Amino acid sequence: MKINGGILITIKKPDFMNSKFFVDEPGNWHLKEGAPADVQKEFEEYMESLNTIQDEPGTIDSIRVSYPYGD
Repeated sequence: MKINGGILITIKKPDFMNSKFFVDEPGNWHLKEGAPADVQKEFEEYMESLNTIQDEPGTIDSIRVSYPYGD
């Protein structure tokens, strides 16, 4: 669960994390060779989503930043 601006958000654990092909090494998540195509696709989409900045204008890591830093 994550609290974002006072709103509780439930985040579903991706299915690939339950796969026998998923290797959960800290800082080195990867899939073992032979992972099914659907597991590979979900893993790649999830990893790409981590690189996507979803901040709205005026926010940093979804935290509202007042400008010019005096409010």
